[in-house]
Amino acid sequence: MKRATIGILAHVDAGKTTLTESMLYHVGAIRRMGRVDRGDAFLDTHSLERERGITIFSKMATLPLGDLEITLLDTPGHIDFVAEVERSLEVLDGAILVLSLSDPIRSHTKTLWTLLRAHRIPTFIFVNKCDMLRRGRAEMMEEIRTALGTMCAVDFSSTKTDHYFEDVAAVSERLLGKFFDGEEITKEDISGEIARANLFPVYFGSALSGEGVGALLEGIRTYLPTPKYSDTFGAKVHKIMRDADGTRLTYLKITGGRLKTKDTLKMRLADEVLEEKIEGIRLYSGEKYRSLTEAEAGMLVAVQGLSRTYAGQGFGVEYHGGEPTLTPLLSYRLNLPEGINTHEAYLKLLALHDEDPTLALAYDESNREITVMLMGEMQLEILKRIISERFGLDVTFSHGDIVYKETIKEAVFGAGHFEPLRHYAEVHLLIEPLEYGEGVVFKSELSTDILSRNYQRLILSHLEEKTHRGVLTGSALTDVSITLVGGRAHNKHTEGGDFRKATYRAVRQGLMKAENVLLEPYMDFILTLPEGQIGRAMSDLDALYATLEAPDFDGIGGATLRGYAPLATIRHYQSELRAYTKGEGAMTMSLRSYLPCHNTDEVVARFGYNPTLDERNPPHSVFCKNGTSVVVPWDEADAWMHAPVLEKSASTMQEEAISSPTPESKKTSGYESARALDKELLAIFERTYGKIKQRKIHEPVEYKPEEKKVYKKKKGPAKEIILVDGYNIIFAWETLAKIAKHSLIDARDSLVRMLSNYAGYRKIDIIVVFDAYLVRGGVGSCEKAGEVFIVYTKEKETADAYIEKTSVELAKDYFVRVATSDAVEQMIILGAGAYRVSAREFEREILQVEDEIATFLT
Repeated sequence: MKRATIGILAHVDAGKTTLTESMLYHVGAIRRMGRVDRGDAFLDTHSLERERGITIFSKMATLPLGDLEITLLDTPGHIDFVAEVERSLEVLDGAILVLSLSDPIRSHTKTLWTLLRAHRIPTFIFVNKCDMLRRGRAEMMEEIRTALGTMCAVDFSSTKTDHYFEDVAAVSERLLGKFFDGEEITKEDISGEIARANLFPVYFGSALSGEGVGALLEGIRTYLPTPKYSDTFGAKVHKIMRDADGTRLTYLKITGGRLKTKDTLKMRLADEVLEEKIEGIRLYSGEKYRSLTEAEAGMLVAVQGLSRTYAGQGFGVEYHGGEPTLTPLLSYRLNLPEGINTHEAYLKLLALHDEDPTLALAYDESNREITVMLMGEMQLEILKRIISERFGLDVTFSHGDIVYKETIKEAVFGAGHFEPLRHYAEVHLLIEPLEYGEGVVFKSELSTDILSRNYQRLILSHLEEKTHRGVLTGSALTDVSITLVGGRAHNKHTEGGDFRKATYRAVRQGLMKAENVLLEPYMDFILTLPEGQIGRAMSDLDALYATLEAPDFDGIGGATLRGYAPLATIRHYQSELRAYTKGEGAMTMSLRSYLPCHNTDEVVARFGYNPTLDERNPPHSVFCKNGTSVVVPWDEADAWMHAPVLEKSASTMQEEAISSPTPESKKTSGYESARALDKELLAIFERTYGKIKQRKIHEPVEYKPEEKKVYKKKKGPAKEIILVDGYNIIFAWETLAKIAKHSLIDARDSLVRMLSNYAGYRKIDIIVVFDAYLVRGGVGSCEKAGEVFIVYTKEKETADAYIEKTSVELAKDYFVRVATSDAVEQMIILGAGAYRVSAREFEREILQVEDEIATFLT
């Protein structure tokens, strides 16, 4: 039997749970439709959900659909519980996004759409409440395409018209070609485009009356791409819950093979390898479940016996999930009843973090305080009730404070040294700002000739293992790229923990040098209110540091205001809006992004944070002098460092050279500007490694390469050869990186095709090198495709090492350029007498040649 898991997502009050009930009723899975307002919905099983009439926890139900068995996931619609929705996306094979014909598309719906697109989940759209006609379908389709930013949403209500086939064909060039050639667009064609997230079917109806629900189900049965599972075991943790008896349940999506009771699962937690046995398997549908002895691929089941699992964890062939996109925005102090031990209570409450990883609990030992970070007021009320029911604690919360973050304005180098007696480690980092919302990225550009691969991995793991704190308020660091660019170890005295200390100090020292920026959450908002109150609202919002769009008037006395503002200023405005509009005004909000704080000086003064006194995050380094440990302040430490402290990275200089060319360099070719930049890079290289004797291109001589070498020198001018670091270029070029997300082989073939055209047009030789370092038993190979020689390195040989070695050999007799974005590799290439070209500049050359070829052919 084919299986698929489909999530139902919507803004609150769009009718999501009602649609779930209607679908289950339509296929006979339930005898009568429950209703949210009556508190008897099949999937609203928690008492809190029935009391409030909203979905708080994602629930599952089995929906048989012919030869397809669907697991339906009903997800929360309120913005405070969006983290629960995001966790559900990890296990979905498809999604239904529910919109309301009677309401405009809300900002939270756009957030959900963004998450669906980021995970590339095939999505069907159901426009609900069509029995409350407020506007036509054509108008709604236009809003969908405009608000969601896609022209690939197509009305599937009538699939027999030419207009329908024309809209479907327009989503891809392949289908458009078939349409104009008079060929039939098949169900397989449509399913394929849905699978590639190029096509989004739209259905209209009413969940309450059942109108259009049958058509939606038939569309899912016909067009939903069903996954193909391998025989190799794989599973992904969806969430952690506890049943009424307190039994811990781990919800697993089986993505390959089978899972049986009494099977043992192995997991690695930090430095510990743990094995736990499956004690039971449950298949839930609503509140009820049936016990299984075996779970097959495609099933979403709850298992007993696992005590250390966490949401997003992968087993077998599955990878662990990434960090959540949406994080808590408010921080509250939790107040316990008198006589309760704070630390013991904290340890009990940590169980809640298993069930909701975004529920960040922290214990301040010095003040004996517990703080909790949440998305909003609704989540706070629910948490208070859960703590009371499960732990018997009647807690209160302080007034919530904003969760701030910090970043930097410009790139900076940081160095950390840790050398007490019989210990040694030094780390050099480049910290660069990223676009707002990109988080923290870690990478290495350090040659293994300088620091071994194992030490580099250790440093990167230390960077990833903690939340780094800024130096303005001690808030979490975000939107930066941290690159390992230097380091030293001692053969005798270096231990693993030494690099942890040096790494943390390098980050802090870099931040102390940097121009730091305090960030706060900004919210997108939509206000609907009577037209006569628009002036009052605009005046209020201006005072709240809001940025407003021009108001929209509906022509019947109502108005809509859209904009964004700091959460700190606008969080309580909804209550004020309702008061002065006498209940007629409404406001919805969703997170826009973290942006520079509107009152930085005031916030920094209120926090009173001193980064030099933070014992957990010291910026100072520790050196050994005369057999004694010496703490050197961060602003003096650079002069003490053992490895050279860089002032500017190769990639930074390259960006400056490209973005700020001199009048003379504008007249020269790309090769000449690259050579000029090489002089600056060479200066850095020689300061670090000593004087380099440059090899010159001389008159051609007979070149006798070793057996199996590709090139033989011919008489005539020095020939140009380009060495290309294949995977480095693939992930440096945006177009190829996108292809690589779905198929690395396709990305590799695309690169080879582009290089072949370039080589043939310019009459040069190109060697593209692909790293097979981790391919067991790999002996290395060389083949020719078109005009390009393709080299696969042998086992334990990196592409970097191969290129460095080959450039040394070839630069004796050829004009050699190396295309890579690896800064350290670029500098080493200079010592071989070769020239380097950045990934960005090389892409420009490739595209220019492709344009010239296209012009020639036309």
